[in-house]
Amino acid sequence: MIKKYFRIAGLLALAVVFIGTLWFLYTKSQKPPIVFETQQAIKTNIIKKTVATGSVVPRREVFIKSQVSGIIDELYVVAGTMIKKGDVMAKVRIIPNMVNLNEAESRVNRAQINYDQAKADFDRYQSLFNSKIVSPSEFQQYEIHLRTAREEVTTAQNNLDLIKDGVAKSSGKETNTLIRSTMTGMVLDVPVKEGFSVIEANTFNEGTTIASVADMGEMIFEGKVDESEVGKISKGMDLILTVGAIDNKKFNAKLEYIAPKGVTENGAIQFQIRAAVELDASNFLRAGYSANADIILDSRNEVLAIPESVLQFEGDTTFVELEVKPHEYRKQIVKTGLSDGINIEVLNGVTIKDKLKVPLGTAAGDGSKKG
Repeated sequence: MIKKYFRIAGLLALAVVFIGTLWFLYTKSQKPPIVFETQQAIKTNIIKKTVATGSVVPRREVFIKSQVSGIIDELYVVAGTMIKKGDVMAKVRIIPNMVNLNEAESRVNRAQINYDQAKADFDRYQSLFNSKIVSPSEFQQYEIHLRTAREEVTTAQNNLDLIKDGVAKSSGKETNTLIRSTMTGMVLDVPVKEGFSVIEANTFNEGTTIASVADMGEMIFEGKVDESEVGKISKGMDLILTVGAIDNKKFNAKLEYIAPKGVTENGAIQFQIRAAVELDASNFLRAGYSANADIILDSRNEVLAIPESVLQFEGDTTFVELEVKPHEYRKQIVKTGLSDGINIEVLNGVTIKDKLKVPLGTAAGDGSKKG
């Protein structure tokens, strides 16, 4: 009897273990329910934009050239100097061409010989005129000849002085050996130093740049946009500039030029653009700062918007899934408006209180938790 009891108890225990093992394996094989993340609509500004890269440069920048060949004798400015139109920036000491110098000296000598001869003739005929031996008309010819010879001496000497020093002693004025600024502004660069050789600007040579001067009170953004974007922009559009060297500061600009012809860069067609920058007195923009420009194509202020990640599509229908109960959702058709690539304007179908399901497979949905 006792043996029979133990046999039954053993069979029952085996049955319990077997059933428990089956239940454990069954529950282990069941996937836990997925808990989706939800997001809500917000009131925000939607700005649709495209981006252009470039730099901030002065609208007007001139390169001051030397008008004579020679050596920089003195420099009166450095980069950063504020100057006015007509201010002297440098002085050039002329190194005369030996051929021209010899010709000029020879001209002076010839003029002096002619003058000496004319003076001797004049003195002799003046004595004869005083003695009434020659007529006034005859004497007048020698007087005119003397004046002409004296003028030739003066002209030849001035020419020699100009070739040697760039200065005509008879006038006492400096000529183009003094390099003057042609505009009012800031000196951006002085690429020469005292003692440097310079070449004059002429038809065949652009001449040596003494300095560059720019009006820093009027800056522009110069950049390029891709051909896929150029058709979306037009003159007068607003730009928001981000300057790499100035943190946490945005500059407004107005688009004023779009190139009619593109250029090929790295296998892509780029179009140059230019925009007038609104300067801020608290931030000095240096010429050549790199900048990125957000070109505002369209905008909506304080509109109801939802993340694009919650949108779902079925044919031509756009919908979201609203949470009606915890972990229960229903389909809701929505009408959308402007998008900035992250958020999209919603015109109807959703309120600011609705909780919207974030589908799996999206950046937000992939972070959902399973429970």
